[in-house]
This record gives sequence, structure tokens and C-alpha cells, in this order.
Amino acid sequence: VQLQASGGGLVQAGGCLRLSCAVSGRTFNSGAVAWFRQAPGKEREFVAALRRSGGYTYYAESVKGRFTISRDNAKNTVYLQMNSLKPDDTAVYYCAADWGIILSDIRRGAAYDYWGQGTLVTVSS
Repeated sequence: VQLQASGGGLVQAGGCLRLSCAVSGRTFNSGAVAWFRQAPGKEREFVAALRRSGGYTYYAESVKGRFTISRDNAKNTVYLQMNSLKPDDTAVYYCAADWGIILSDIRRGAAYDYWGQGTLVTVSS
């Protein structure tokens, strides 16, 4: 299984970006795919997750209302649309997947078995 994250870049505050996480080697037919981020000097934090069953979505409070996680089943790809970006959103963004994750672990990075390589998002003020 491989996760390929892409779509990062440099954007001004208030702008938008869409990150992609292409999953290969296994169909996203159960479990969850999530986005985490890590800013310089800070710990990794949960951003958003999407459960395959029911399509439920979960967001960190800091991004709720600005970010949207979605999927394209035909492409086996999960997206993170980021709007109204702020300098505090600057970080390396990682996608993660796990096919057996339980709901109570969905915001916990250590619970995910598969990770992408990360894509850098820089928001200038």
C-alpha cells in the first residue's frame, strides 16, 4: 500500500489549496483516511478524517468551516480542500490510512498504519 500526497505550495493568507492523497495497492473500501499536519517545532496534529462507512467526516476545531475532506472512489483518492488559509496553517501535511481503525481512534495518528510522504503548505501573511 502506498499513499501519495500532493498539492502543497505557497499561498497568501485568505487563499486556497487542494491537497490530494492517492491510495494505491488497496481499495479504500473500509476504515478511514485522514490528514495530519506538523508545523516547525510543533507536534503532529490531526486535521481531518473521512470514514469509508457512511462517509462521515471529522475535523479539528481549528479548521472546521474552512477545510473540507472528500473522496473520489473511482480514483481511490482523498482530497483536502483548504479555504481561507491562515499563516497558522503553514505545515507539512500528511495523509494517513487504516482499514481497521475504530471510531475512537480516528483522530489519533498512532492508530494509522499507512502514511504518505507529506506535502508542504506555506501560507504567507
